[in-house]
Amino acid sequence: MTGPVAALWGSLALVAYAYVVYPALIHVASRAFGRRSMAPAAVDDDLPTASLVLAAFNEEAVIGARLADALAMDYPADRLEILVGSDGSTDGTAEVARSFEGRGVRLLDFPLNRGKASVLNDAVAASTGEILLMSDANTRVEPGAARCLARWFADPEVGAVVGRLVLVDPVSGKNADGLYWRYETFLKTREATLGALLGANGAIYAIRRCLYEPIPPGTIVDDFVIPLLATQRTGCRLVYDREAVAVEETAPGVGAEFRRRARIGAGGYQSIGMLWRLLDPRRGWLALAFWSHKVLRWLGPFFLLGALAANLALAGRPFYRGMLAAQVGFYLLAGLLPMVPSRVRLARPLRLSTMFVGMNAALLVGFCRWLFGRQKGTWARTERSAAEVAR
Repeated sequence: MTGPVAALWGSLALVAYAYVVYPALIHVASRAFGRRSMAPAAVDDDLPTASLVLAAFNEEAVIGARLADALAMDYPADRLEILVGSDGSTDGTAEVARSFEGRGVRLLDFPLNRGKASVLNDAVAASTGEILLMSDANTRVEPGAARCLARWFADPEVGAVVGRLVLVDPVSGKNADGLYWRYETFLKTREATLGALLGANGAIYAIRRCLYEPIPPGTIVDDFVIPLLATQRTGCRLVYDREAVAVEETAPGVGAEFRRRARIGAGGYQSIGMLWRLLDPRRGWLALAFWSHKVLRWLGPFFLLGALAANLALAGRPFYRGMLAAQVGFYLLAGLLPMVPSRVRLARPLRLSTMFVGMNAALLVGFCRWLFGRQKGTWARTERSAAEVAR
């Protein structure tokens, strides 16, 4: 087998493994070897003290509603504290949060915009709860979510608990969990049964305060890094609880979603330097999941470019000339489908090509930003829909 032939088929095989073979493999493994844990009862006297930590930058429009939701949570008031870390906000975020101080909210008003990682480190240092409830300023959390997360810590092996994030359309307010999000949730549930849950989502998770390890100030994907650092250091279990629900709007447009994916991609490449010990095969299922679900996905853009380059080198052969035409056609289809009206049903299944290509393009941009240090840990305010602002 010549070099270009091996490069072509090897690249395509790795992409197919990451997106098709691995999900089937982890499903079979979870059925054969998975451990389905039962959540303990959530009795008030047994619940740990908790600190809800909210890092915010220029969230004046939503922080009041978020704090009202937090105060309405079904959790013993004498066991809960709420901390808001304002990361150098230049609007009225700090003033709104300060108006809640008489109701159990503590404001940490940092004058400089340093990034979420620094705010989290300082807020955790100022907290007193046995567990940390992590969430975002733009997230609506169901009243019973904190209780669902906290009940798991009766098990000393559990280090962190991840809740379920539901995405809603910013205009209609209806559930917007697309095929890809359901696919990712499927993987998360299967990996969790094998003790191979990979990080959290920043909207809703909890971690033992004693396991929190301060993260580098420029950390981009804190919700991925924080739980896995605890697992890397102590071997603690990460649990997924689908009954702990948070609701968040999808990105308001294609451009915003692309920038979000690029930022997450940059954070993924960055995280390897912090979490490389989890790639050791001796970590078992966790190492398999990290390699298959994350690392190979992050390398996906390079496999696709490698396959295209190898196919070009082989274009002199009839079979590979046809294969090259298929590759080019696939990318053209992905680029043209967004122009087709969404009401055309025939085009809907084909839109997976647009999602797949767009995701890998965002990863490539994220890699460049990480490589050249252009993706910073500081944040810019995310635009909210009128519906969310009015909530």
